[in-house]
Amino acid sequence: MDLIAKLLPPANIVLNLEASSKKRAFEQAALLFENNLGVAQSTVFASLFAREKLGSTGLGQGVAIPHGRLKGIKEAAGAFLRLTHPVAFDAPDGKPVDLMFVLLVPEQATEQHLQILSELAQRFSDKLFREALRHCDSMDDAHRLFTDWGNHAENQHRAAV
Repeated sequence: MDLIAKLLPPANIVLNLEASSKKRAFEQAALLFENNLGVAQSTVFASLFAREKLGSTGLGQGVAIPHGRLKGIKEAAGAFLRLTHPVAFDAPDGKPVDLMFVLLVPEQATEQHLQILSELAQRFSDKLFREALRHCDSMDDAHRLFTDWGNHAENQHRAAV
């Protein structure tokens, strides 16, 4: 089981989220973590917003990976949000974002934090993966995409070799 599958339970997947801005999407993500992880919404929001002030977490191609460090959590936690309408995100390609993977890590996490971000960036660089996420019909389908993608990519690599 890969890093992403471990930190993304199906309950942390929201499809067709209505959010009119990056700020509203962060508020919704923070509420999700409050409900499912027991961390105060205001703490999560403040962490995400503070990181975003340092520079956009938009990757391009409609994808963003907002992330923050939090005191009081022992393990990394993730949430996937698919927005109904893309929002401006200051991504490098100028495109608005409709796919967000929100990552929270313990305050002292360093190597694992970077490893998770790298794995997410690799996944989201795959056009087929992005398109499959944009068209999946249920939280379970989205969760399966995140869980199975590593196997899919590994099989494609073996076939190419």
